[in-house]
Amino acid sequence: QVQLVESGGGLVQAGGSLKLSCEASGPTFRNYRVAWFRQAPGKDREFVAALAWSGRPTLYAASVEGRFTISRDNAKNMAYLQMNSLKPEETAVYYCAADGRTLTAWGVSDSYAYWGQGTQVTVSS
Repeated sequence: QVQLVESGGGLVQAGGSLKLSCEASGPTFRNYRVAWFRQAPGKDREFVAALAWSGRPTLYAASVEGRFTISRDNAKNMAYLQMNSLKPEETAVYYCAADGRTLTAWGVSDSYAYWGQGTQVTVSS
């Protein structure tokens, strides 16, 4: 069983940066794939980035490639999402997710059994 708690959200101007953190409980987190998703008001949850338990490989949504970086520190049971050059349309609740199964569809919600409560990111224009 893994519990996830996100932090680091807030209000930022367009073009700015934020770093989200995901703190995990449980000794098995280091063996889990981790991902970030986001959900804007009135829209479906959207995949952002994912990372294997070892730190490689990574997978990014095309819309964030080159601007966002997902990382983890297994010694601290932490995962991170560094977000640069943020856009107003990226205003959303950002969720951390994790899963221990060997699955290939990293970009779909069903591939993650554990979810955090989310952290709000608001990008002003």
